[in-house]
Amino acid sequence: MTFQKITIIDSCGLTPSVLEQITQLSKESIIIYNDFPNSDAEILNRIADSDCVLVSWHTKVNADVIKAAPNLKYIGMCCSLYDEKAANVDIAQAQKQGIVVKGVRDYGDDGTLEFIFAELIYLMKGLGNHQWQTENRELRGKTMGIIGMGTLGTMVARTAKHFGMNVFYFNRSRKLELEAEGFSFLSLNELLETCDVISTHLPKNSNVMGEAEFRHKKPNSILVNTSIGLTFDKKAFITWLSGDPTSFAIFDGPGVGEFSEEFSKYPNIIISDRSSGFTLEAQSRLSEKVLANMQDFRACCQ
Repeated sequence: MTFQKITIIDSCGLTPSVLEQITQLSKESIIIYNDFPNSDAEILNRIADSDCVLVSWHTKVNADVIKAAPNLKYIGMCCSLYDEKAANVDIAQAQKQGIVVKGVRDYGDDGTLEFIFAELIYLMKGLGNHQWQTENRELRGKTMGIIGMGTLGTMVARTAKHFGMNVFYFNRSRKLELEAEGFSFLSLNELLETCDVISTHLPKNSNVMGEAEFRHKKPNSILVNTSIGLTFDKKAFITWLSGDPTSFAIFDGPGVGEFSEEFSKYPNIIISDRSSGFTLEAQSRLSEKVLANMQDFRACCQ
């Protein structure tokens, strides 16, 4: 099966070589947009009569948009797809219309892992503009708490262990096979009370920490968020950080999201404007997986 018309409705970051291969899957000339639509009407205008669209995590394709695009057969998410709740595409509506939605996994984890430990080392050793506590410190012997023990959370746990950190985790379900590696499960509040560093690895739109949870946060500690969007209540977070100036928070671009300018006013918030996981290598992995999903769809529909 060849798609009749493929449209890339926003800037998906696909490599030129993969884009060239994708053009071979479309009978009509492929349409590529390199910016982001700012309304449902603009999204619909871009989709037009396409039967295949590709979209990044930046653009929300809701039920109304999908209902108004009767030719759609395939939506390729050029981003992670964990579950319906976290997706920026209304998967339930797509399924009602018989539209296949495919996402990718595990393409940017290595870059994100490197970012987390680079920032922690810089902060603990005072190599940048900030110094945790008052003297040059090591990771060894510190406590690392991980919220969300999926692929990346597990990578962080193993790397922290390599540095000699004591690793604890909180997850919706216990991971006994990982506990056998020496990672201890704690309740969320126990984790917050215990750990020098908390790193959150959750699907988009997850919110696990509010005012009650932040009251349990260990003083003089570090919070790292590289998930897409905040994983906690913003007001409760600001109250905690303002009340504990010796604590720090670290964000990459997707982690801080729309609050970059607001959070930059606080001296104990460290922000990178880059997506830590979107390295050149990750771009290549993402592109190949997006292409493979499209090819698999074609193969099963022939």
